[in-house]
Amino acid sequence: MGRIILYEDRNCQGRFYETSSDCPELSTHLSRCQSCRVESGCFIVYDRPNFIGNQCLLRRGENIDNMSIIGMRDCIRSCRQIPLHRGQFRIKIFERENLGGQMNELTDDIEDIEEQLLMSDCQSCQVLEGHWLLFEQPQFRGRMVYVKPGEYRSVREMGATSSMSLMSLKRITESCT
Repeated sequence: MGRIILYEDRNCQGRFYETSSDCPELSTHLSRCQSCRVESGCFIVYDRPNFIGNQCLLRRGENIDNMSIIGMRDCIRSCRQIPLHRGQFRIKIFERENLGGQMNELTDDIEDIEEQLLMSDCQSCQVLEGHWLLFEQPQFRGRMVYVKPGEYRSVREMGATSSMSLMSLKRITESCT
């Protein structure tokens, strides 16, 4: 079980809210959230309510004091705990929305979808096993989206706020405890 402490002010100051579970709307607990500290586990923090918008993966011991460093505009608006996965990793990625176009089933990280799989990008996916991060640029760079087991018919269903092209993907394999 993970634990994250979210603070109203920068540098882990001011009122705080501590949680060990998903929180789709932090404004019910804090007027704003400008810093956080992960005590245990892994969390994804989002700059919009209901697990959408810019995202950042945080592991035990990591602190965030400046939202712009992690690509967030203003403050953290929601957070989600990432459960530890001990099994296999499998994902089907599709070149077009609605699970259309070229499909590849993967069990490992891909640094460059276009170069390694000869796909223009990834616009939908079906996560069969494990938890994954999909990035808008090759080499696991740029904005990212987190996906857990399930079907995602568009990038918007994955939690992105605009139509991103996804160009690399990585399994969340490190221990988050």
